[in-house]
Amino acid sequence: MNLSTAVLLGIVQGLTELFPVSSSAHLVILQSFFPDFRQPGVAFDVVVHLGTLFAVIIYFRNEILNIIKSVLPQNIANTSTENDFAASRRLLLLIIIGTIPVVIIGVLFQEKIHTTFESARAAALFLIVTGFLLFFSDKIKVAERSEKDMNITDSILIGLAQSVALLPGISRSGATITMGIFRGINRTTAARFSFLLSVPAICGAVILESSYLRQISSAEIFSYVAGFCAAAVAGFLSLKLFFLIIREARLKYFAYYCWAFALFTLLVKSSFF
Repeated sequence: MNLSTAVLLGIVQGLTELFPVSSSAHLVILQSFFPDFRQPGVAFDVVVHLGTLFAVIIYFRNEILNIIKSVLPQNIANTSTENDFAASRRLLLLIIIGTIPVVIIGVLFQEKIHTTFESARAAALFLIVTGFLLFFSDKIKVAERSEKDMNITDSILIGLAQSVALLPGISRSGATITMGIFRGINRTTAARFSFLLSVPAICGAVILESSYLRQISSAEIFSYVAGFCAAAVAGFLSLKLFFLIIREARLKYFAYYCWAFALFTLLVKSSFF
């Protein structure tokens, strides 16, 4: 894998992981157009996902810091009120509960999930499903519940949506945000919870796939680092843009993109491969 390919795929990952258009589908499909692209298992995918994880941590650094402080002894973390601590601990509990489904399904079906990453056509078909989720979520006009109104049922259902997004083509952010909207949670809160929920999910995936990282050849280390950096920068910029877009309830435009890209892929793969 050359440097330009790594940077291009890193940028694509950064944009599509945090926009609700499925980074996994884009990586599977675009990698299929590069005959010389090779990676040990899913090593490159893991590295660029780490890049977007870094972007999420930087973007939500204050929220993450507050969560960490909320579980520390108060004589250490004494800069916040008890109400702030309680809200952060409650958010942490919802994140933990929402993470459980993806951990169980990811461990139990790891090999079967891997096989779906070998088919660009399958990724394109699942991308069409993501488009429908985004399109119909824009039809929900009454979604006013805030973070303090979220409950354990919300967390479980959003966590299950995140589990389905283990399939390439089902956008993780798209599935979790739309589930939140369908539950009546306002769009900004649903997006914020979705991205915070991604932190333990991506960390868990990296741990699960860490054996592939040890197989990266020394000759390609720089390309992998470049892919990581490109994904991190693109991811941070796309986060800032996404929160401007979602306030206007314009997820349907992402749906149109998903359908167009999926149909293009199906047509090309059916014609030439």
